[in-house]
Amino acid sequence: MLTLPEIEKRKAQPYIFVPFTVTMRQMQKPARDGFPLIFAHLEKHGLKPVGPAFYNYRRINMAETLDVEAGIAVEKLGPEEGKVKNGTLPAGKFIGVSWTGHPDKLMTVTGMLIGWVKESGQKLDVEEKADGDHFACRLELYDSDPEEEPDMEKWVTTLAFKMKD
Repeated sequence: MLTLPEIEKRKAQPYIFVPFTVTMRQMQKPARDGFPLIFAHLEKHGLKPVGPAFYNYRRINMAETLDVEAGIAVEKLGPEEGKVKNGTLPAGKFIGVSWTGHPDKLMTVTGMLIGWVKESGQKLDVEEKADGDHFACRLELYDSDPEEEPDMEKWVTTLAFKMKD
């Protein structure tokens, strides 16, 4: 099930993340390697998450590599350690949709959202460069916890992309 696209204003938000450069075939690497590091970092430093875990796609070149962050928004930042880095998700207008269903279908949902953005005359905050599309913020938020909901067909994921100011 897909919701209609909605535009919302978001405040700047601190977050912690683990960056990766991967090919499309390696897309599970950020989850497999990054999220455990993030959750251990939260626990070690007593940091409180204020939202679901996410991927933030910073640069996409589908034929070659993607720069992706496995991350989570937090109340306040702690120290950077090893692969865990600090950042700030930008403020501004975001367009988003929520999807209930298997995460394998998110590429189709993403295409639908981008199509809606183009058809409605909106613009995403993205810069096209020779090495791919560089996004100000392109989030894939995992609203479902796999430990609480093992049926992947019932998982809820929200896509939230920053729009041009």
